[in-house]
Amino acid sequence: MTAETMTIETAKTARKRLFIRTYGCQMNVYDSERMRDLLVPLGYEPADAPEGADLVILNTCHIREKAAEKVYSELGRLKPLKAEKEAAGGQMTVTVAGCVAQAEGAEIQRRAPVVDLVVGPQTYHRLPELIARVHRERGEALETEFEVEEKFDALAAPKRHVEGYSAFVTVQEGCDKFCSFCVVPYTRGAEYSRPAAQITAEVRALAAQGVREITLLGQNVNAYSGEAPAGEEAGGRWGLARLIRHLAMIGGIDRIRFTTSHPNDMDEDLIEAFASEEKLMPYLHLPVQAGSDRILKAMNRKHTAADYIALIERLRVLRPDIALSGDFIVGFPGEQESDFADTMKLVETVGYASAFSFKYSRRPGTPGAAMAGQVDEAVKTERLARLQALLDTQQQAFNASMVGKSLPVLFERKGRNPGQLGGRSPYLQGVHCDGPASLIGQIAMVEIVSASKNALGGRLLSGESCAA
Repeated sequence: MTAETMTIETAKTARKRLFIRTYGCQMNVYDSERMRDLLVPLGYEPADAPEGADLVILNTCHIREKAAEKVYSELGRLKPLKAEKEAAGGQMTVTVAGCVAQAEGAEIQRRAPVVDLVVGPQTYHRLPELIARVHRERGEALETEFEVEEKFDALAAPKRHVEGYSAFVTVQEGCDKFCSFCVVPYTRGAEYSRPAAQITAEVRALAAQGVREITLLGQNVNAYSGEAPAGEEAGGRWGLARLIRHLAMIGGIDRIRFTTSHPNDMDEDLIEAFASEEKLMPYLHLPVQAGSDRILKAMNRKHTAADYIALIERLRVLRPDIALSGDFIVGFPGEQESDFADTMKLVETVGYASAFSFKYSRRPGTPGAAMAGQVDEAVKTERLARLQALLDTQQQAFNASMVGKSLPVLFERKGRNPGQLGGRSPYLQGVHCDGPASLIGQIAMVEIVSASKNALGGRLLSGESCAA
């Protein structure tokens, strides 16, 4: 038995407290869940706060500068908590995981000596081994190499426990697009798709726990090209549409979504799936980033505004009720007022149900950070305010268009008021209505009677329920 194994076996004899703070995207939420699952056998129980915790993990995001600085600020708050724990005769192991760890591993350990472990997003499956090493030596450990295949091999057994009726499932990681504003290719590595059999096993296990809705995750999810299951197209590879159709056959799974997509990977098979696969929800998050072809070229997006609009038109022909979500960056280097006007025009042309919009943030190591023509911060702020006002108007209009319609709602929890339930529409809107608690975990028809920017109010259609 190795020293690490002995340490792990000893850890199992006493329950310890684990606190994980997750920053950023749903991929990080998924990774945090898997880290928790890995650490349960070591005797760790989830904690709601870092105070008194034996192990604290900050699962980080590196998309924007402020997100990275939040991590350093949080590490500053952990320092006295760790000292307090040690003064009481205990130990607090502080770990930084995720994309900031990958991009700034050595810098983290230089700036924040409170950190014991730095673990990149492709090596967190080694946490038990690394924690055992820290317990043995109380030394520093840095693990940030890309080993994505090894990661998913180690996590292949579907041991996840989820609370609720919706779950995220990572099917693809990394990105080969190298948009000039983005750090993902440098922090998550090249595109890698999990074998379809692994994903299927995980989704079957989730369905057995009562999960009704799954969201397939990837930095560039519609670039999915995974190994086909043994016996089915042996040696071949499946695209995302084929995977979705396969997962739709799993009993208990009634809703399927995916995010985040790149316009260049929306192939005809995936577009057609929105029309033919009833379990695929009519909601698509498809970032365009800008409406100016000049700026799109500088971003290295490899599509034009016209390409994007034509794609949306094709989707709407096949699925007229589809709702669109997007991402926008304002103030990219070189952006002129005319370029921003093109973005506003594209938004008006497409019409979004929801969207995310941000000011451009320079990320070290990306081509955009070194480009000439950096836009003044005040100009970015003013343009973002105009864009968000338009997007907010469109979101309110989309929600208002639901009033008078009957929608299938997946009820997930009790509402704030007595007798109230909360759930989600096919378009990811929050829906509230009165109903019995027995409907939690079920899909039932709801007549929408009111709408705000962020939610819908409804009336349960008595006796009516549906499978999707």
